[in-house]
Formats: sequence, C-alpha cells, structure tokens
Amino acid sequence: MRYNIDHKSPVPLHAQAEQMLRELITEEEYQNGKNIPNEVDLAKMLAISRTTLRMAINKLVFEGLLVRKKRAGTKVATGAVSSKSNNWLSFSQEMKLRGIPIKNFELHVSWETPDISLAHFFDIKQDKPVLKMKRVRGRPEEPFVVFESYFHPRVGLTLDDDFKRPLYELLEQEHSVIATLSKEEISAISASKEIAEKLRVPVGSPILFRKRFVFDQGERPIEFNVGYYKADSFVYTVESRR
Repeated sequence: MRYNIDHKSPVPLHAQAEQMLRELITEEEYQNGKNIPNEVDLAKMLAISRTTLRMAINKLVFEGLLVRKKRAGTKVATGAVSSKSNNWLSFSQEMKLRGIPIKNFELHVSWETPDISLAHFFDIKQDKPVLKMKRVRGRPEEPFVVFESYFHPRVGLTLDDDFKRPLYELLEQEHSVIATLSKEEISAISASKEIAEKLRVPVGSPILFRKRFVFDQGERPIEFNVGYYKADSFVYTVESRR
C-alpha cells in the first residue's frame, strides 16, 4: 500500500496516521508476522514528526492490535482480530480484519426527538432533534445484527452524509470527530417481533443486547449505540492482566 496522508485535511495528522496504520495491518504480509516499517522511516514517508506517529502507534498498541518490543520492532499482534474488551474497533474494521464480507440489508437515517435518558446522556434539551441511523447487517447470505445509533448534534452529521462508509472513518474524515473511548454493557434478551423479523429468527429467540456509549478525545459523548445480535453470531472475549 502507499503511505500518505493529507496535510491539508482538517483531520488531525495523528488521526490520519492511525487510520493508515489500521489499513496497513490488514495487509497479508503484516498478518504473517512481518514488522511494520520503523518509526523513523514511516514518519519520513508521511512527512510528520515521530511524536505524531508514535501517538497513532501507541493507540493501536493500547488496543492490542500492535506489539512493540525493544530491538525487535513493531508487529501485528497475534489474534488481533478477536473482539476483546481492550481491542475496540468499529464493526466494519473488525469484520475486515476477520476477512468477513459484510452486507447492509437495511439502512435508514432520520431525525428523532430524544427520550429523557438519551437527552440526559448527551446533556441536551429533549426538544433538540438528534440524528438516528438504523442498520441491519450481516454476511451476504443472512443478517446477524441490528444496529441503532444516535448522534450528538455537535457532531454535525446530516441526512446527506454517506452512511455506507465505515462510521468512524466518516466522522474523522468529514467532521473531524475522533471516537476515542467506548463504554459498553452486554446482556441477554429475547427477540421481539420486530427484531425477530429483521434477523430472520423466531420470536423469543435468544439475542445478545449490546449498549455502547462513545466519547471523543475530550470525553464528550458523541454516539449512543445499541446492537441486537443473533446469539450464535457473536463472542465477546474479556482479557485481564495483573
């Protein structure tokens, strides 16, 4: 792949470098254990400082996607495609790393009036409309998840945005909003009639219900997301170290 970033873009350089690294580590040669280019060479190729590049690398190291060792360089982490509590990726990024082709079965975007809990999370008045995106996604042969996302008005998304693009890429590149922190809650529920129809399962089937609260670099709320997964399609791994 070509190593370049847009120095005229309003998206911060470290955010562009981070996105470039996320794409780079999906390349087969790096998945096979080859070191990524060293910081000095890569910073020179991108025409950015090593400090800026290191911010991006450190983010991926923190997420468990890269492993850095003294005198050994930086490599893609073994098992980086697992869905771990400290390995937060967007849905599109995670599926791309796993090599799973994804199809949008439904995509709806609208302006909605927030309920009390959503208005409280966003710290806005309840009469302030928020953008809602609803998607049914899955493998080409069948859907396995329903997503509903609500966005803070500050983000600047509109009905004219291209929501077929990876969401966090869209936020960074078009609105200079960087999703940095995700807090999640996962529980088990029974499929309602609506969810059962969209996931093509019987009413009452076991469903994994996932709430995600997303914040920017200043820890300001930018998105509230809920996901309804077929129980046999999603495994969430928690890894703890002492």
